[in-house]
Amino acid sequence: VQLVESGGGVVQAGDSLILSCAVSGGTFSTYAMGWFRQAPGKEREFVALINQSGGSTAYDDSVKGRFTFSRDNTKNTAYLQMNSLKPEDTAVYYCAAGRTISTQAEDFGSWGQGTQVTVSS
Repeated sequence: VQLVESGGGVVQAGDSLILSCAVSGGTFSTYAMGWFRQAPGKEREFVALINQSGGSTAYDDSVKGRFTFSRDNTKNTAYLQMNSLKPEDTAVYYCAAGRTISTQAEDFGSWGQGTQVTVSS
């Protein structure tokens, strides 16, 4: 399965962005999806996850209330709506697909190439 992220960019603190993750080569509706991010000099960290139907989501505390993860199984695409962005949200954002609902990166077998999000103060 192939994943392609898009929608990153450079924004100011308080702005919003929508990241998209287009999935091909597999049955999208059978995958749980996750977003992870990696800032320079830091380890990759969990951001959000969504189950196969889209009916259940979970977020890291650092983004809870600001980010919303959704998916459209008819378009094979997942979305991360990011509001009230902060400079500490600056990172490369990766989407991932897996068979289990997990916050652990090692449980996701397929990854996109990442998209850069930079938030200036």
